[in-house]
Amino acid sequence: MGFSVFSSVFVVGLFSILLNNAAAHPKHQSPRQSASHNYKDALTKSILYFEGQRSGKLPPNQRVTWRKDSGLSDGSALHVDLVGGYYDAGDNVKFGFPMAFTTTMLSWSVIEFGGLMKSELQNAREAIKWSTDYLLKATAHPDTIYVQVGDANKDHACWERPEDMDTPRTVVKIDKNNPGTEVAAETAAALAAASLVFRRTDRTYSKLLATRAIRVFAFANKYRGTYSTTLKRYVCPFYCDFSGYQDELLWGAAWLHKATKNPMYLNYIQQNGLTLGADEGDNTFGWDNKHVGARILLSKAFLVQKVQSLHDYKGQSDYFICSLIPQSQYTPGGLLFKMDDSNMQYVTSTSFLLVTYAKYLTTSHKVVNCGGSIVTPKKLRTLAKQQVDYLLGDNPLKMSYMVGYGPRYPQRIHHRGSSLPSIASHPSKIQCTAGFSVMKSQSPNPNILIGAVVGGPDGKDRFPDQRSDYFQSEPATYINAPLVGSLAYLAHSFGQL
Repeated sequence: MGFSVFSSVFVVGLFSILLNNAAAHPKHQSPRQSASHNYKDALTKSILYFEGQRSGKLPPNQRVTWRKDSGLSDGSALHVDLVGGYYDAGDNVKFGFPMAFTTTMLSWSVIEFGGLMKSELQNAREAIKWSTDYLLKATAHPDTIYVQVGDANKDHACWERPEDMDTPRTVVKIDKNNPGTEVAAETAAALAAASLVFRRTDRTYSKLLATRAIRVFAFANKYRGTYSTTLKRYVCPFYCDFSGYQDELLWGAAWLHKATKNPMYLNYIQQNGLTLGADEGDNTFGWDNKHVGARILLSKAFLVQKVQSLHDYKGQSDYFICSLIPQSQYTPGGLLFKMDDSNMQYVTSTSFLLVTYAKYLTTSHKVVNCGGSIVTPKKLRTLAKQQVDYLLGDNPLKMSYMVGYGPRYPQRIHHRGSSLPSIASHPSKIQCTAGFSVMKSQSPNPNILIGAVVGGPDGKDRFPDQRSDYFQSEPATYINAPLVGSLAYLAHSFGQL
């Protein structure tokens, strides 16, 4: 999934071309000029989306009212309470691996930019807590983590509302005999990051999250193995781990270092960083590979907290920044393009890393040197803004890829609950296969999943808006989570918050 950095000369030349093009292009404005978009509105919607993904008993203040209670017996197959959490995308399965990553990124968004969120901060915290409450249940028993609820193959053979679910709610777990280091370490990262979010507002809950994170990370580190091997028939090909578990161990340790300040985790990082792939050339950040995120997070400890032993993470973070320069990685319309399947997740995660790293560089009065070409924090923010603006409508199709934002957005997203009539308009059960006639139809989705960001256009900026095209038309929690931070930053930059 990684790609190589171009030679120094080539990088310098391409970077200057890219920035010149950005300056010449009217849609590419640097922050603090006039706002291209209503980032505050987009921020509100990006957080609201998570309410549409909720599983379990919905609260009285539920704002996405076409959704109702679902999965109320989840966990009963193994006599545990696993009610709650999020459906990852357009289906009705709860996958622990992407849910934990979503939680980590929502938490990081709040840690870095929550101070700018104003009225949306409480909504963001609630989005995080909906997940952490579930992750606490999933990790309640020592040396065991419940990592999935639902049989993905059987779920995908149906097109039904979560409220009508009648497919098996199979419970899948990892333990000492069936390890899953990557999902355990990501869960530890999520709990640790979230503990920082609640540190000032709910100290008891924050301590519970931190204590659990410590225990879960110890389990991840002690019993090593990939869950894609032990649980292959349940988790592959859906959330098969392709990058190995080393990145999650580094990422988890980085978050525990930040959350606990225990020198044990800094020692762990210093001793194991290289064997865990800290210096690998993989530059794609998402639910599968956390190396880049770990490098950026650890570079803060060096840049801002002056932890000299983490000096190398600045260089490795710079390497990632320089890797974003070659124009071959962008669509003709200017969108960062990594792969056909749900490409927008890489756009949102990269944009978040750009504004976050720019913040660290600004604080420490540092820049990035790409083969002699100096890249300032302002340039990083400009590139991030270009990506977010493309997502919100500054693109060849003039389409917003966030549902409910702007005058034109996807009408036929690959999402069961959104595409089928709501309980209010159709109280009787819609059977497993009966919904496929709707899935295959050209009719717009009756329930607007406000704030959902879809997989996005292809490498040539094309988007057919077909419900059956899950590569391009399916939204996912891990697409939205990092976008929350970027939108908060942009809304604040343009005086909208």
